[in-house]
Amino acid sequence: MNPRIRDRLERMDERFSEITLLLSDPETQSNTGRFRDLSREYAQLEPLVSCFARYRDTEAEMAAAQELLADPEMTELARDEIAAAAGRRDALEPVLHRLLVPPDPNDQRNCFLEIRAGTGGAEASLFAGDLLRMYLRYAEARGWRTEVYSESAGELGGYKEVVVRVSGQGVFSRLKFEPGAHRVQRVPETESQGRVHTSACTVAVLAEADAIDAIDINPGDLRIDTYRASGAGGQHINKTDSAVRITHLPSGMVVECQDERSQHKNKARALSLLQARLLAQAQDSQSAAESQSRKLQVGSGDRSERIRTYNFPQNRLTDHRINLTLYKLDEVMEGALDQIVEPLLAEYQSEQLTAMMGDQ
Repeated sequence: MNPRIRDRLERMDERFSEITLLLSDPETQSNTGRFRDLSREYAQLEPLVSCFARYRDTEAEMAAAQELLADPEMTELARDEIAAAAGRRDALEPVLHRLLVPPDPNDQRNCFLEIRAGTGGAEASLFAGDLLRMYLRYAEARGWRTEVYSESAGELGGYKEVVVRVSGQGVFSRLKFEPGAHRVQRVPETESQGRVHTSACTVAVLAEADAIDAIDINPGDLRIDTYRASGAGGQHINKTDSAVRITHLPSGMVVECQDERSQHKNKARALSLLQARLLAQAQDSQSAAESQSRKLQVGSGDRSERIRTYNFPQNRLTDHRINLTLYKLDEVMEGALDQIVEPLLAEYQSEQLTAMMGDQ
């Protein structure tokens, strides 16, 4: 183990012991605010300290087995015990690394998933529909709920733009790596000569704002328009002006919601989406100088700007950020996204850990 990482673990273990004593102190218990803060810190440190204790136990087992090597009759048994303990130790080390990385405060939030057709015309709209289906399948597999907030159908199917709210356990933690341009290479349904075309869609993932950190919006800064909802194939159509479009005048940001038949519900949903976009804008501005903020940028939707390429003729998917290539595109499009999300998460945690060690 890296000595600097071990030193940090030792200090956090000492801090955990200190907090344990403080929580048992009557003076601390009488101070509601301090007791709450220490309890929260205790809960955050407990998994790490527990894992580190198991890690040190395996080291102790290895040291004990090493002493047995001096006895010729115990050599084979000692080697087996050393190998087994080393395997457990090596398995615990990446877990410790992951637990060391401070949690993203947005990880447990719900989010808004926005997909927009970029370069490629009708084919880009069709691919936007395929991406939506992929994310909906993934959400279903993880037990998340999804609600379509607004949609603009493509001329030949798919979507020019679609916004979906995704809610459930750890939603943002799994989807936060999806923002960016997604490039597709395939033979479009409209292509009569069998030529492969390249198109692109952009994806944005916005953490839903909690009431405690929601952006304060002046009602005077809003222009609210109502209109009659419409949808492909006659869906979502009604005879009242239930759809809502809200324009945030200071920023020029526009949000729409037409999924509900109630104008009141659509307005509430649109305001929630506006809150999320304004919060994301504020957070991006705050972290603009940080290299990690580039992960949050969507780009223009041009073919050359991409985080991922979906090559249908070769059944190949490539994530360009971590040079990951899988020849399982058919599985991914059916919602098997974890085989991409897990390597991205591991790389992110590695970068965070490296940055954290560099700050010491």
